[in-house]
Amino acid sequence: MQGPKAATVPILLYHRIAISPINSRYYVTPANFEAQIQLLHGWEYQAISTGMLVRALTQGAELPPRPVIITFDDGHLDNYTAAFPIMQKYGFTGILYLVSNYLGVDEYLDVEQVQQMHQAGWEVGSHSIHHLDITRLKPDAQRQEVVDSRKRLEAALGIPVETFAYPFGEYNRAAIGYVKFAGYSAGMNATGYTADQYSNNLYALQRLEVKGQDDLNSFVRLLPWHGDPVFLAGVSSSGVTIPTDTPAP
Repeated sequence: MQGPKAATVPILLYHRIAISPINSRYYVTPANFEAQIQLLHGWEYQAISTGMLVRALTQGAELPPRPVIITFDDGHLDNYTAAFPIMQKYGFTGILYLVSNYLGVDEYLDVEQVQQMHQAGWEVGSHSIHHLDITRLKPDAQRQEVVDSRKRLEAALGIPVETFAYPFGEYNRAAIGYVKFAGYSAGMNATGYTADQYSNNLYALQRLEVKGQDDLNSFVRLLPWHGDPVFLAGVSSSGVTIPTDTPAP
């Protein structure tokens, strides 16, 4: 049983699963991404839904021994062509945070692709309409980005949209107020520093960004539970140092 009020669930944040033309932090190569997902699988992590985390924080809930939430911001096409098959290979599902105006645009996911991923167990959340810093907008525009983006996505996809991810991780009291008003069950920050989640920040849950420059050592440091270092050595093909942490229960 985890919760109520607190639960340990790492929420991983990705953007692009592709080779970066400019060595951008937002691109994780497919090979590195597969190594990370393979490691999660080998160390017995299990993907859970945002609804399960919300229930744990608000009521208490039985979660897997090593729960994880894997999120993707913006809705890039490579989430479907690269991330989706790798996640399926290892039995993981994720959450797409979509910008409604990007849906169907060149190099972004279209309706059919999102629906296919949803049928495979993925969730969909809103990442606004225009991907603007909503803290800099006037109230009417702020409300539109938060509230109307949910309506647009649900109408286009026929899929429930339960959570909201703040563009650039920027939020304020008014933004949180609109997230609550729109009926979202939770909100996602862009970056955080811990896998510990609390009910008092249900509308700004902490996510751990996986950067393009991260090797497996860096990735392992994001995880609250470690497993067999010999398995890590088998996954790694880049000669990273094997962690010597005592496996957590």
